[in-house]
Amino acid sequence: VPPVAPGTAATGGTTAVGFDTLLQRAETLLTGGVPDPADPDLTAAVAALDTTARGLWDTLDRGAGRTALWSDLAPLTAPGNFGQSYTRLRTLATAWATEGTSLAGSAEVAAALVAALRFTHDTAYNPTRPETGNWWFWEIGAPRALMDCAVVLRDRLPAADLADYLAVVDRFCPDADRRTNYPALAETGANRTDKAVVVALRGLLGRDPDKLVSARDALSDVRDAGRNSLFRYASSGDGFYEDGSFVQHDVVAYTGTYGVVLLSGTAHLLALLAGSEWAVTDPQVSVMYEAVERTFAPVVFDGLMMDSVRGRAVSRERAGDHRDGAAALAAILLLASGAPAAYADRWRALVKGWLVRNRATPFETLATLPQLALAKAVLDDGTVPVGPRTTGSSVFADMDRVVHRRPGWACALSLSSKRISAYEAGNGENLHGWYTGDGMTYLYDGDDLRQYNDGFWPTVDPYRLPGTTVDTRPRADLGTGAGTSTHRPSNAVAGGAVLDGRYVAAAMEVLGAPDTTLRARKSWFLLDNAVIALGAGITATDGRRIETVVENRNLGAGGRHRLLVDGVRQPVEQGWTHEFDGARWAHVEGVGGYVFPDRATLHALREQRTGTWRDINSGADTGGGTDPVTRRYLTLWVDHGTSPADARYSYVLLPGASAVATAAWARSRPVRIVADDATAQAVEVRRAGLTAVNFWGAGTAAGITASGPASVLVQHHGGQVRVAVADPGRTLTTLSVELPFPVRSVVDADASVSVAPGRRPVLTVAVGGSRGHTHRAVLSR
Repeated sequence: VPPVAPGTAATGGTTAVGFDTLLQRAETLLTGGVPDPADPDLTAAVAALDTTARGLWDTLDRGAGRTALWSDLAPLTAPGNFGQSYTRLRTLATAWATEGTSLAGSAEVAAALVAALRFTHDTAYNPTRPETGNWWFWEIGAPRALMDCAVVLRDRLPAADLADYLAVVDRFCPDADRRTNYPALAETGANRTDKAVVVALRGLLGRDPDKLVSARDALSDVRDAGRNSLFRYASSGDGFYEDGSFVQHDVVAYTGTYGVVLLSGTAHLLALLAGSEWAVTDPQVSVMYEAVERTFAPVVFDGLMMDSVRGRAVSRERAGDHRDGAAALAAILLLASGAPAAYADRWRALVKGWLVRNRATPFETLATLPQLALAKAVLDDGTVPVGPRTTGSSVFADMDRVVHRRPGWACALSLSSKRISAYEAGNGENLHGWYTGDGMTYLYDGDDLRQYNDGFWPTVDPYRLPGTTVDTRPRADLGTGAGTSTHRPSNAVAGGAVLDGRYVAAAMEVLGAPDTTLRARKSWFLLDNAVIALGAGITATDGRRIETVVENRNLGAGGRHRLLVDGVRQPVEQGWTHEFDGARWAHVEGVGGYVFPDRATLHALREQRTGTWRDINSGADTGGGTDPVTRRYLTLWVDHGTSPADARYSYVLLPGASAVATAAWARSRPVRIVADDATAQAVEVRRAGLTAVNFWGAGTAAGITASGPASVLVQHHGGQVRVAVADPGRTLTTLSVELPFPVRSVVDADASVSVAPGRRPVLTVAVGGSRGHTHRAVLSR
């Protein structure tokens, strides 16, 4: 059963019963309650917890003259070290409170934990110490773990000790509204949620109703009249956007990490306070409910969280798309425990589908006991259907991301602009993230869920990320200093238009990143069974080679996937490389096909690459290991030469296609490229009656005329014409689009679109202020 049943009531108020009920609930949210010894999954989870906790217990320094709790976390006074020490103590406390572990109920363990908390307070984390280093450890990481420990050990803690721990929280996290070491800064997004949970737990342990009010009200930002409410749609900066975007750190697409933390923390507080007088009653909580399907579901693929929205966390060895995906699933299930049935029923079916389809990294191997209990309740409930894989297309204009999903595969584009950062690095994290926001193209295959979590990031060539056009200059490591930093390029265009949630025209201009004159205009047209990638105006004057990377596939530790080029099988030996003049098509076994409509001088390379997680992340609490990781890669790229002038490329991805189907596609050309230059890039899909164009300025392509830069899709369907238009550069106020065929009337149109029917109808679109979102019209011929 869920650790917090829907509608569970507490008497609330300032009575002991109310606080005791909520404190027990807080403990259950940590431990999952009493595990069923007859359930093999739960007993396995208990055993896993026991193994981890026993390792910590055996290495915990319990000596009288100790200077740290664990030898690898010395000196204890360093923020990263006391922060992680509290986290380890929480794991020990959880094991002590969980029936079935070897530490359960041990008086010796309880006494050691009480003493360790006292020692850490006196040595490293107390109100007399000034904040140094990373503020997060002082104001979020340490106080949250400390309060969790106090919840579990509340009957064993001396009153004086508890009072000291509440006092240190009051010093470093007195409320969720402000950054303690910078009081002028209002907390936003995930940080606000994290702090609200800390304040709520402090309120329960101190039996302080004002603290509980403060925690609850922080979610809605009562202090600042809702300006930073987690239950509102943002139009800039941090938070949820109506188009499904989620932004943190003002300019970073962060659904997969900070977004999940926000969702998890909010779900935790909603469940913790449900039925009490401090329950969340803000009607705008519906924004959080809507976010499950609007914001999170599109970027979860069979339980994996897409790396394009995980920011610097892609460099964390102990994270990974499967772990952040599992955290999202757990948060959604916890949120469902108290949400209205209309939402909760859909979410449970959605999550059940993710749980069933991901056997590469099963949820039960990643989840805590309370998370596993929630998941098993769904899996064992025959009335909950297995939700199908999410399909459809999304242009998340407010975070420069595109996601295109089909029944067997998905494609995600990671773009950037002067509005959204190309990457975030800092505190030793994401040291090689230079090109992750330059159009990196992620291809997800339902039969291969390990592509990006099987040692990909420490071993992939960071100069050859799929989909990118790059200057081959050497780069210095990012993020080696304290604090986090971002890089926003100077281009305006990043985004596109989506037609009926099925087709996308996406575009990004690459403009002079640091130390390069490289310029390129890149388009992607995402269709039913293909992704058409076009590049034009590729120019640089620095005397270095410029490359466009078609594919760089992780083949695993021993992969020997067959490569065909124009039907000819190529060698499988590591280190093999070849240049193919005039290549028409290629096929990679188990991945799909690649077609080059204009022929290409295609370079191919098989290589075995070795790296370490420490190479890309040396963070205080996220740093990776130094053990070598080796993976095999198959790379395909186009070399534009040294200092190219107005170079171009065109290639087609056919995800999951067979070699026979790829060859047939190359012959039949079901998609026609009708423009690929610095003015416009356009394709026609005659069988679907679809024309898609990215205009880089005023011009005409495929018979469509635009008055300025725009993404335009037009589809004939029966007697109707469906049109989607966007201004992904956000440079215009009004845009006119002229169609090359007669239109009699308007069936339906957004309020921002006016239409003058006739032999050459003109749509006038008020794009100003629409932040790059799509405008739609349905016309009758």
